[in-house]
Amino acid sequence: MAGKQKLQHFAEMETFSHVFQPELKDVFRTNYSMKGKWNADFFRNDNPLVVELGCGKGEYSVGMAKLFPDKNFIGVDIKGARMWRGAKTAQDENISNVAFLRTRIEFIESCFAKDEVDEIWITFPDPQMKDRREKKRLTGTIFIEMYKKFLKNNGIIHLKTDSDFFYEFSLEECKRFNYTILESSNNLYGKKIHEFDEETKEILKIKTHYEKLFTAKGHSIHYLKFNPNG
Repeated sequence: MAGKQKLQHFAEMETFSHVFQPELKDVFRTNYSMKGKWNADFFRNDNPLVVELGCGKGEYSVGMAKLFPDKNFIGVDIKGARMWRGAKTAQDENISNVAFLRTRIEFIESCFAKDEVDEIWITFPDPQMKDRREKKRLTGTIFIEMYKKFLKNNGIIHLKTDSDFFYEFSLEECKRFNYTILESSNNLYGKKIHEFDEETKEILKIKTHYEKLFTAKGHSIHYLKFNPNG
C-alpha cells in the first residue's frame, strides 16, 4: 500500500508547475535551464530569493513563504517522497512564492547563477560524523565554496541542527575561514531566542518534522547564522 501511495505522489508531483525535477544529464557538468532565471521565468518578480537545502517535507520553505510573501523560496532535496508533502501543501493553499527543486545538493552550482540567491537555509542535515564523510558535510569548505558562487556578497547562511558535533564543526569552520558570524546559539529555545528581532523569532518558530521529533526527545536545537563572504 505504501509503495502504491508513493507512486501516486510521484505521479502527482509531475503535474505540479512549481516542482522542478531535472534529470542527471540536465545538471551534471552543465547548467540547468532555470539557472539565473528563477525570478524572471517562474516567480516573475525581483523579490529576494531564499533557498532551503535538504528541505525534506518542505515545512520550512512553505512556512517561510507564508510569513514573507515579498520573498521567493525554493526547497531543494533529492527525496521526492518527502518533498511531495510540501509541494502538495503549496498547491492546495495556492502559495505562489514557493517552488521545489528535486536534485542532489552536489549539483546545486548548476542550478543557480552568480548573485542569484540572497539567503540559504540548512535545516537538520545529516551531520556525516565519520571522518571519511567530512567532504559530505553541508557547511564544509567544498559546499561553502560552491554556495559562494551564487550567494550574494552580503548573503546569509542559516543552520539549524540538533547535532552538537555538527554545530561545533560549523562554528569552527566559520572561525577558521573568517566567515562573519551574525548569530550563534547552542540552545535556541533557551534564553537566546528571546534576544532575536521579531522577524527572526517568527522564522525560528517554524519546526520541521525532524525538529519536532528531536525536541520531543529532549535534544537542544542549535542555530548558526553567518555570512561566508564577510
